[in-house]
Amino acid sequence: QVQLVESGGGLVKAGDSLRLSCAASGGTFSVYVMGWFRQAPGKAREFVARVSWSGGTTYYADSVKGRFALSRDNAKNTVYLQMNSLRTEETDVYYCAGDPRTYATVVGRSMEYIYEYWGQGTQVTVSS
Repeated sequence: QVQLVESGGGLVKAGDSLRLSCAASGGTFSVYVMGWFRQAPGKAREFVARVSWSGGTTYYADSVKGRFALSRDNAKNTVYLQMNSLRTEETDVYYCAGDPRTYATVVGRSMEYIYEYWGQGTQVTVSS
């Protein structure tokens, strides 16, 4: 059973940076395409970023492009989301997700349903 555990959330001020981590266990993490989503109370889950199994290809939502960076360390079974210049409206629960289809398309794929595994989420609060 694949488990994904997010960490690194917290309370920061607008303009600050934060790095989220997602540690995987119980599966072959190194062959998974990984993604991050976020969700505010009462709102739909929103795509943030996606990375290929090798880390060589990434895809970002327009709202975070240039400010967020998604990377992975397959030796550590961990994917990272570096978030810079955070905005108050980015106060959300952030979720990582795993797509076990190794050669799945990365760019242009923002749908939730293509992911099979989900973490429990980590809260990010950005104050003004």
